[in-house]
Amino acid sequence: MSARYMQPLRILIQCLFNGFVIWLGFRFYDFIQMATAVGEKNKLIRPAGIDGFLPISGFAGTVSWLKGGEINTIHPAAVIIFVTVILISLLLRRSFCSWICPVASVSECAWKVGFRLFRCNWRLPVRLDVLLRGLKYLLLSFFVYYIGVAMSPDALSRFLQSDYHMVADVRLMDFFLHMSHFALCVVLVLLVLSFVLRNPFCRYLCPYGALLGLTAMFSPMRVTRNAERCVSCGVCSQVCPTYIDVMHKSSVASPECIACWRCISYCRFNEALSMRVVRRFVVPGFVFAAMVVLLFIGGTMIGKFSGHWHSSISLKEYVRLLGK
Repeated sequence: MSARYMQPLRILIQCLFNGFVIWLGFRFYDFIQMATAVGEKNKLIRPAGIDGFLPISGFAGTVSWLKGGEINTIHPAAVIIFVTVILISLLLRRSFCSWICPVASVSECAWKVGFRLFRCNWRLPVRLDVLLRGLKYLLLSFFVYYIGVAMSPDALSRFLQSDYHMVADVRLMDFFLHMSHFALCVVLVLLVLSFVLRNPFCRYLCPYGALLGLTAMFSPMRVTRNAERCVSCGVCSQVCPTYIDVMHKSSVASPECIACWRCISYCRFNEALSMRVVRRFVVPGFVFAAMVVLLFIGGTMIGKFSGHWHSSISLKEYVRLLGK
């Protein structure tokens, strides 16, 4: 498959995952409504995949596991998905952000619409851009210190077994269904900014993306430029959604690279750009796409077959928690 087909393929995969996320959300909403209305007579099963929206729970559960505990039984799927996404970043760079993440998909759609409307996307001054990019690393540092360093194994265990953590998924749903005026304003501002800036939330505020970017720096797979074939047209740098100066790099090691293949797809002259493992072995586009999908689905399958997927919270306990 030629690299020029990678963008339609990536968008198709984004749409499929977004459709699945919407379906998952409706299933979880129905489960909560039934649990609230009919209590223990509820016949619906909680969709465990909703734990994918709880990265903090996934991180806390993973830290607890690494500190000698067991995999969090309250939201075990959060741990499985978190570890799977980390492994994907280690192997395939930040491909989760550009191929799977629904937030990044919406943001990308917004700035593309903005480009069509305004014929450009604004870019902040370099110094301001660098300063704001540091915010996501500050947020990441806060979570790493507070959860990974400051909290003892016993404190982590108490948090993971607390009533608050048990209904973290319900609290998240309530946040979006009954959003405060302040939260709504923040979301609307970020959405509006997404039409004129490229991925502002992902670029400046997402601690999850910061962690994946740092992990991706150890990935053996990188966009690589063949200097002998390159004619320095600059198209690759222009189309990069994270403003990496691809044209002047032999390989892209930046934590901002989201492995979206836009630079490779738009390189029309002599195929000067390619995705390579340790700068030597070329990875075909369809192989990369298949690896992203199979690794993500495969991680969830391992979680299911190993018994670390469905929550240990009984329906009776859910009814009690929702009745508070």
